[in-house]
Amino acid sequence: MTKKLLFVTTILLVVAFVAVAADVSGKWTYEAPGRGGNPGRPTTITLKAEGMKLTGTVPGGGGRGGGGGGTPPPDVEISNGKVNGNNVSFEVKRSTQNGDIVTKYEGTVDGDSLKLNITRPGMNGGDPTTTEVVAKRAGS
Repeated sequence: MTKKLLFVTTILLVVAFVAVAADVSGKWTYEAPGRGGNPGRPTTITLKAEGMKLTGTVPGGGGRGGGGGGTPPPDVEISNGKVNGNNVSFEVKRSTQNGDIVTKYEGTVDGDSLKLNITRPGMNGGDPTTTEVVAKRAGS
C-alpha cells in the first residue's frame, strides 16, 4: 500500500510541476546587438510549448533582413527545445557554405520577459561568444 501511495504522490507532483511551467508560447521580441557598434535591430522569435517540449522559429538571417531591400531569408525551425519550469532552451542549426552552424539559446521566463543567453560558435575555430538579451512578449 505504501508503494502505491508513493507512486500516486509522485505522479501528482509531476503533473503539478508541468502545470506550473512558464507560459512561453507566443512571439518574443528583443533587440539584437549590431555589429561593430552599429545600432541594434529588433528580432522576433516564435515559441510554442507543449508540456516540456518547445518548438518554434527564429528569423532565417539570424535576425537580419535580406539586405539591400531583398526578400528576407525564411524562418528557421528550432530543435532540441525544452521547457523546465521557468527555464527554456533550444538550438538553431543553419547550413552555410562553410558547414553547419549551431546557435544555442538558454534562458528564463519571468512573466512577459524572457532573458536569453545566445551562444554562437567562434569564427574560424575561435571561442564561442555569448550574448545576453531580454525579450519582451509581443502584443497579440
